[in-house]
Amino acid sequence: MQTSALPDLAHTDAKPVHWLATATAMAAVVAGAGLLQPDAATATASASEHRVTTQHGSAPAAKAPDPARVTFPLDCGSAGHTVAESAPGDLDGDGGPETVAVVRCAAGSGTPPSGIYVVTQPSGAAPRVVATLVDPAQKLNVTDFTVRDGRVSATLLGYSSADVPRCCPDELESASWQWKGNAFIRSAGPTGSTARGV
Repeated sequence: MQTSALPDLAHTDAKPVHWLATATAMAAVVAGAGLLQPDAATATASASEHRVTTQHGSAPAAKAPDPARVTFPLDCGSAGHTVAESAPGDLDGDGGPETVAVVRCAAGSGTPPSGIYVVTQPSGAAPRVVATLVDPAQKLNVTDFTVRDGRVSATLLGYSSADVPRCCPDELESASWQWKGNAFIRSAGPTGSTARGV
């Protein structure tokens, strides 16, 4: 057997008492970590409460209304309606979020016209529609829908005449709505035809 040219190190000549001391120290560290660390639910709630307090003072953040719980002013008969898209946003600047929903009848085929509705939910009350930005009676389809910085934007597809097939809208318009004073004011963007030259 070859001897080492290096001096003996303390950890290479461990005695049972050293192993016992190391095991006891490790057990104390693990137990201490378990006692000092909050459970996951408490840690998450505390972080959320801190984030809300930092951003909005001491009041908890309000949740945006759920459009699935709203009765929309849309007559779909027995077919019912579907919420095609929705997005939250503080549209009136009061610190509480509203929900904007694009809703249409749940047709089995074809492209039924859409409506755009603003939904609010006062504290302790059921959510309700407070504004209709696009009425399905206008026979428009909605694409490129966004809610950003207090503004609702969408591209509206329509038909130049009753002879145009309902599958193929031939007119488009960019539109946006913003709350001013006590109403949503619409501003129109470019309009045009969706028809392509041959």
